[in-house]
Amino acid sequence: MAEPARADYHLTLKEWPASERPTERLLQHGPAHLSNAELLAVLLRTGTDGETVLAMAERMLAGFDGLPGLREATVSELCKGVRGLGPVKAAQLKASLELANRLAMADKMLIRIHSPADVAGLLQMQMSGLPHEQLRLVLLNSKNDVLGWPVVYTGGLRTNVVRLAEVFREPIRNAASAIILAHNHPSGDPTPSPEDVKLTEEAVVTGKLLDIDVVDHLIIGRGRWVSLRSLGLGFKKK
Repeated sequence: MAEPARADYHLTLKEWPASERPTERLLQHGPAHLSNAELLAVLLRTGTDGETVLAMAERMLAGFDGLPGLREATVSELCKGVRGLGPVKAAQLKASLELANRLAMADKMLIRIHSPADVAGLLQMQMSGLPHEQLRLVLLNSKNDVLGWPVVYTGGLRTNVVRLAEVFREPIRNAASAIILAHNHPSGDPTPSPEDVKLTEEAVVTGKLLDIDVVDHLIIGRGRWVSLRSLGLGFKKK
């Protein structure tokens, strides 16, 4: 007697019940109603032997700590880290994430910074889940409009490693009037370290030499963040 069909046998979107197919759900309800895993499933289209495409998408998100991790990973890292993912699908995924990033950048002039909370709202989702430290700069014009938020360093942010000349290259290139430093703590605890304070102090000094105001330095954790200026750390009182 043949074995009964397994419930998880359906590997392609066409084999799923219409009401459960991510593509059909997107067409009926719009992309905002789909989870991250469902949106990934629409891009991937097929799963692997014994695994649905939705399960594969969920495994990818878990393995790379969410969308920020997928965005930072290379095509090679994706292929090595996700069973069943080939270079073509990995390239398609990277292209989709880059388009999303460029769309966000295209809207950047709509953002004006009024407080540290504005910066946290801009970067927390992108940085809080990263498995490694990353230093970004929020570039501002004279009206505090955001010009961009480039990644300028990845790795342990020790002052003897971070070269401030390289950090200020992007602000100079973009004619920024001011910058806000922001980096994450992979541990999830945003408590500033002595190295964080020292980096802030040195950045402030360098910024004065270049006539670029260092407005603040945010440390982003998991669901929490701190402003070094608000804490009175790294910024001398005027």
